[in-house]
Amino acid sequence: MPPTPRIMIQRKKKIVLYQPKQVDETLGLPSSKDMLPLEMLAISAFPLQDGYDVEIIDGSLYDGDEGHERLLAACEGAMLYATTGILGFMVVDGWLASQKVKARFPDLPAIIGGWFSSVRPDLQLETGLYEAVIHGQGELTFRDVVQAIDAGEPLDNIEGLSLWRDGQVISTPRRAVVGWDKLLNMPWDMLDIEPYRQHQMRANSAGDVLRMPTPESMGARKPYFGITYYSSYGCPEPCTFCCSPEVTSRRWKAMPADRMLDDLEDLQQRWGFDVVRFHDANFGVMEKRVREFCEGKIERGLPFEWNAFMETHSILSYKKETLDLLPKAGMYIAEIGAEAGSDDMMRKIGKPIKGDDNIAAGIEMDTRGIQGSITYIIGYPGESEESMLATIDQCRRLHNACPDARPTVWPYRPIPGTAMWGQAVDLGYEGPNTLREWGSIGEYHLQETWKGNIPPTVAEARKMYQHYVTLSYGLARGRIGIWEKRARKRLRDGSYRERFGSIEARMFDVYSRVTKKVFGSKEVVRSWVDPGHKTGASGNEHSTATDAMTGTTKG
Repeated sequence: MPPTPRIMIQRKKKIVLYQPKQVDETLGLPSSKDMLPLEMLAISAFPLQDGYDVEIIDGSLYDGDEGHERLLAACEGAMLYATTGILGFMVVDGWLASQKVKARFPDLPAIIGGWFSSVRPDLQLETGLYEAVIHGQGELTFRDVVQAIDAGEPLDNIEGLSLWRDGQVISTPRRAVVGWDKLLNMPWDMLDIEPYRQHQMRANSAGDVLRMPTPESMGARKPYFGITYYSSYGCPEPCTFCCSPEVTSRRWKAMPADRMLDDLEDLQQRWGFDVVRFHDANFGVMEKRVREFCEGKIERGLPFEWNAFMETHSILSYKKETLDLLPKAGMYIAEIGAEAGSDDMMRKIGKPIKGDDNIAAGIEMDTRGIQGSITYIIGYPGESEESMLATIDQCRRLHNACPDARPTVWPYRPIPGTAMWGQAVDLGYEGPNTLREWGSIGEYHLQETWKGNIPPTVAEARKMYQHYVTLSYGLARGRIGIWEKRARKRLRDGSYRERFGSIEARMFDVYSRVTKKVFGSKEVVRSWVDPGHKTGASGNEHSTATDAMTGTTKG
């Protein structure tokens, strides 16, 4: 009798993707878990369609080294490992994770992509950890890399890569940015959403780092379930302080409104979230798409609120009817890059913003009940003291004109791949030299990364503004009393910079420390100052108003 034939089951070849931690939680604060691993989901779509097995490890879900341990276990028998990262702690955690993968699996091919790798591929490749760096939009390039590695073919003929050859970086031809007609939807079914939901629904989740404020309709600090999502790639703006023009060639490709609504409606039925946090670099480029999205969301009755980045000049160019649709469609925060308060500096940046356009845009949002998260920057290369002070003053005036807005002033951070990078270096800036050093300066809004670039008078003006604006919100004591009313008066008349303004700030500091020592601290109901970027070195939420914006606690 002939032997029974054996049935051979061929296992799919496995790809392992690691999403580095967004936040260094050893500092004592957990990160918000609405930050889904969108980058890894995006590059998974084509390999899954092509028949590969793809596993995503999201480091932000795990404490300590558990994420790295899960990554190493997943890499057993894998065909390829890949990771990503933007400037900040992701750079450090991705580097540490990749070192462990290389040590355990020295022959496992490894790839890295992301914004920082795209502008400093040399730092990644000289480590010997990676076969290639993928530049910019990665979906099609990663598909080509997967197929080449599977077939044992060289990567040199694939567009959009940097490779290490003979001790130096060699870049292949740039790959053109493609539209959504060439891309697949996210493979959302890969994601177990429950760990993200459970973390966000904790009673104290409002204090998590990177957490966006609770929509007012839900009640202050109430736990909510949110997700991140992006519906466009790139940005057409020429901003000289930003690396987007280099990475994306100022191309902007957007998902049609109907396709976006279909996808979000499906996700809403599946997951039942409360908030969508758009991670588009520039959501509002095309008014027609924004209007179609708002009208479609209202018509479909999709029950979530949302926030997105929008430019000042977009807001001011929209029709009144379109702006009126935004809050009706659930927009509750507009993140706006105001950048500078002087026309000369704005010309050097390249944005078509003049005079008090930023204030006008803030008012448009504020009067419609949309909270503006509005960011200014001071200390650009060669910026005059007069220009920096004009920026702080415009921020102050915007604060007064828009009660619901939260305008802030950040110190400039030189970033490789930007037009201003070379200018900063020529003026004496010495940037980090290692991946660990680069990964330590993500929270640049809390500390100057270019020491000595901002004059002491400007630094003092910014410090005093931060003290009084934080106090005016009632953050320090959890109520509005005489100190808070005094702060509001000084912000209205501009006297916060005067000698008595400084003395009064020190008096409040003494008062605050004494009362806390005598009566103790208690949890206060805080508004928000800097949504999406709250960071600090301790869990103490009860520092003085001055401390609250200078890094000793969460802003």
